[in-house]
Amino acid sequence: MDNRQPLDIRATGLMLVLCLTWSLQQIFLKATAEDFSPVLQIALRSGISAGLVGAFVWLRGSRLDFGDGSWRPGLLAGVLFALEFLLVGQAVQYTTASHLVVFLYTAPVFAALGLHWQLPSERLAPLQWTGIALAFGGIATTFLGRDEQAVAGGLSSMLWGDVLALAAGAAWGATTVVIRITRLAYLPATQTLLYQLVTACVLLLLVALVSDQTTFNPTPLVWTSLAFQSVLVAFASFLIWFWLLRHYLASRLGVFSFLTPLLGVLLGAWLLGEPVESGFLLGALLVLGGILLVSGHELLKQRFGAIRNRLRSNTGPT
Repeated sequence: MDNRQPLDIRATGLMLVLCLTWSLQQIFLKATAEDFSPVLQIALRSGISAGLVGAFVWLRGSRLDFGDGSWRPGLLAGVLFALEFLLVGQAVQYTTASHLVVFLYTAPVFAALGLHWQLPSERLAPLQWTGIALAFGGIATTFLGRDEQAVAGGLSSMLWGDVLALAAGAAWGATTVVIRITRLAYLPATQTLLYQLVTACVLLLLVALVSDQTTFNPTPLVWTSLAFQSVLVAFASFLIWFWLLRHYLASRLGVFSFLTPLLGVLLGAWLLGEPVESGFLLGALLVLGGILLVSGHELLKQRFGAIRNRLRSNTGPT
């Protein structure tokens, strides 16, 4: 029996904090990029967070079983996780934080497409296909509706950054598919998270060293960013998110998480002074609308069903 419940005041408050936290991670990466190489920062935050997750598991007295063969899909999920943030680390050097957060959060669309082909229970409904078409139409709008004079760093540079950010969203979606269709789906969330964090730390450190992306100027903002990324984003927020998924309806949580890219655009404009072009804004709204239809179709179906039943009852015979 599913004992998960609709969102209450506590869950709503936690989701607001999570969305704000997730929207700020790209802001911090962008703000510290000159003093702290993004790839190196993500590698270090992954290592620190892995240590925190390990300590959390040990303090709870839990045991993790790594001899059940789950390390194979765990390694694959970790590689995809590392690829996602490698692309994020590169994208933030070319595009704005607001562009990055919108394209990164196309992940549910790619995950829905992958799961449609892998799991019979995840077949896409017509409303979801409409959402996918809307999301990709929005992506096309953001790419085609650019004003070169409004782009400070050059149109081609920003387009490349946007492509990298979109690829990061695809990698995130692929990670979700791997977790859903393998034995990782039955593991404790902490173990799956450890697979991802440890693999990302090792691979991204190697990439940072080989590509000479090792800039580290220990300013107060750099230390603040590292602490924020390590403790709040990659450790606390993930554990809170998994706790919410165990206790509340996933469809409600998924719809609520759409605040993240919206907050990312607003915070990028406010804190970093990033321009918000009209073509991008229109495309972003289409993308977010598409994601809402893809991930929130169950909730929307329930709402429309309730309205339809109410109308029928009001117009029925008396």
